[in-house]
This record gives sequence, C-alpha cells and structure tokens, in this order.
Amino acid sequence: MGTFKIEGGHQLKGSIQPQGAKNEALQILCAVLLTPELVTINNIPDIIDVNKLINLLKKLGVKVENIGKGSYTFQADALDLEYLESDAFKIDGRGLRGSIMIVGPLLARFGKGYIPKPGGDKIGRRRLDTHFEGLINLGAKFRYSKEDQFYGVEAQYLTGTYMLLEEASVTGTANIVMAAVLARGTTTIYNAACEPYLQQLCKMLNRMGAKISGVGSNMLIIEGVETLGGTEHRMLPDMIEIGSWIGLAAMTKSELTITNVSWNDLGLIPNVFRKLGITVEKQGDDIHIPAHVNGYEIQSYIDGSILTISDAPWPGFTPDLLSIILVVATQARGSVLVHQKMFESRLFFVDKLIDMGAKIILCDPHRATVIGHDFKSTLKATTMTSPDIRAGVSLLIAALSAKGTSTIQNIEQIDRGYENIDERLRAIGAKIERVE
Repeated sequence: MGTFKIEGGHQLKGSIQPQGAKNEALQILCAVLLTPELVTINNIPDIIDVNKLINLLKKLGVKVENIGKGSYTFQADALDLEYLESDAFKIDGRGLRGSIMIVGPLLARFGKGYIPKPGGDKIGRRRLDTHFEGLINLGAKFRYSKEDQFYGVEAQYLTGTYMLLEEASVTGTANIVMAAVLARGTTTIYNAACEPYLQQLCKMLNRMGAKISGVGSNMLIIEGVETLGGTEHRMLPDMIEIGSWIGLAAMTKSELTITNVSWNDLGLIPNVFRKLGITVEKQGDDIHIPAHVNGYEIQSYIDGSILTISDAPWPGFTPDLLSIILVVATQARGSVLVHQKMFESRLFFVDKLIDMGAKIILCDPHRATVIGHDFKSTLKATTMTSPDIRAGVSLLIAALSAKGTSTIQNIEQIDRGYENIDERLRAIGAKIERVE
C-alpha cells in the first residue's frame, strides 16, 4: 500500500495542466464496442480506473494500441463474447464501477450484455435500476443471479420507445443512449443527464453515424441506425481536477494558473468558488488564481443568512467537488453549510479534518457546517487514510496547507482519479514524497 508524505505550509507557484476527464473517459471507452471500425481517442488520463477499463476491453478482444501520450486506437472487430460469462470476467468486472457501461453497447450490437455487480467508491448506495429499466424499455430481457451478483440483459433486437428516467443518472443515460443508437425506430429519453461529458459522448456517436438530437438538454431523441463507423475523439479536461486545483491554490495562498480548462464546460464551478471569496480570473481559456495573502471571505445570502452549497445534477454543482469545498471552507472567513444530497457516506471523512483542528459540525450523513479559521489557526499535520478518490484529494489539500509533515495512506484511491499527482505537485513547489 502506497503512502504520501507531505510537508505542509509552503506556497506554490506556476501553472498546471488538467488531465483528460475521468468520467468522460469511462463512457467514451465503452462506446468503442459499438463499431468494428477503428476509433482513435486522445487525451485519455493515465489513471487506475481508466487503465482497468482499457485492460477489460483488451480481455474482451478489443485491439488496443497506444500511439502516444494519452492517445490510443481501439478496434472491436473480433470480440470474445464467451469471456463475458467466464469466472475471470466476474472478477475483472467487479473492480470498476464504470464497467457497467459496456452493457448497453454489447446488448445493442450483439444482443447480450453481462456484468458482475461493479465496485467503485464506498460513498453510499449507487443504484443500477436506471440502467436496466432503460434497457428493458428498449425490449431487453433482464436476469440477475443473486448468488454471484451477476446481471444480464438479452434481446434479439431493440426497439425504440419513449421513456421518462426516474433519475438523471449520467452513467445510466450513457448506457441507454449507447443501446438506443442501434435500436429499430426512435427512442426519446426524458429527464436525461445533460452534463458536458454526456454531450461529448453524443457528439462522438453522431460523428460515428448515430442520429441523436437534443444534445445538451434533458430530452434526447435518438433515431436508430443499422451500423456505426469509426471516428477520432478528444477528451475534455477534467472539471473535478480543475476544481481541486482552485481549492489547492486558495488553501495554500498560492498563485496558480490552470491552463486549457474549456471554460464553457465548467458550469457553476467558478461561481461556487467565488462564493467562498476566492478570486477566479478568466484569462483566455485559462484560470488564474492570485495568491490570497489576506485570505478569503464567504459570502452570505442577500438576507444575511448562512450560505449553503449543495450538489445537484448538471447544470447544478457536481457532488464530486463538495469534498474540496468543505476543506477550502475550513480556512475561510465566515461559515458555510455543505449539503451533500446524492451520497450518504461522502462526508464521513470530516473526522480526519477535525483531528487536524478544523471546526466542522457534522449535522447528519448529508450535512456539515464549517466555521472557517481565517488562517488565524493553521491545520495540524497528522496521519490519515484516503477513503475514496475525492476525499483523498481533499485530505491532500489539507495536508499541503497544514503545519508540519502529514502522512496519507491508501493513496491508490487518489491514483484512481488523478494522474501522477505527486510529480505534478512537485513541479509547482509542493513538498510531497511517494513512499511504497
């Protein structure tokens, strides 16, 4: 198990380039299964979760070639469908939640898709109902083996239909869209997720020959086609990583430039950080964060009541950044209520911040009130364990701002979502060491 040793309290300076988007990559990589033709994908992040999915595709028979840093070609022209019912697949598929999105493409193209109950972060219940109810609506027969927690859907062909999703699930919408593009007739998906990464998937599928309209809205209309062809695609920068670097700059009173952020796809992220008092400057397609030498002050609502920051489906604020918001608030002037609506276990890492001296009241599994120190009292270094990807990075930011040397264990959780994070932090002046 790997460990980070971090000497905190140092100002950082320089520029940092965000990696390709993890959550987009998991969708786009599954889409290569929809065509026998060559698909080229650029700006793929070199992180554990994405590499696990690439290896899963290889074992399924996809021809994968690395043609440069972050660039791969994929060709799914000779798949080994027997692998889907093997014991090896039941083990391999469990290691990654994103593996659920191979089901829609496989069902659409080959009439069957299987997956063991997938893993991922332990942040609370994450239902799969939206995925399978959507596929059933398209005409698939569903089966589930309770004994080995193995899901399956099968159909001779899929038929377009109207469906109203119970929740605007991003991965659920992606799975249904990838199945519907090869269905007979027209599919209408209402209450569809509409975040930028799903828009990217739809645009890529349209370049492959799909007929999807309403991209960017919560109603997608998909006219099924018989086959899809090859294409080339480039990932967006990772908005969660961009938000992490904004928080890091503020907490360490550092001047940082985050380059090539695709401003038009950031949604509410810059404004939410501005509500915490952080200066977020737009310079072309870059974000510049000046050194907050005098700290930053949380805004109140216009009636003077305490600010609440909560998550919501896009275009609302992403739940993946609430952990970062919570950490950044520990050194602000003022107080904020952080309301994590979507996952009931994601705030449980706050006890580690309290151990470091943060003033946080965990009201219940979904809400925490943070009373900021205004840098009058720095966080104290400590030893801690990363529970999931986003909490792990939040603890890393806390350690970089703390006085003394901290240790973070189980850093594989951080590596699942952040590419070479220690090397990139050292390049801007952080004192961080990886110890195996």
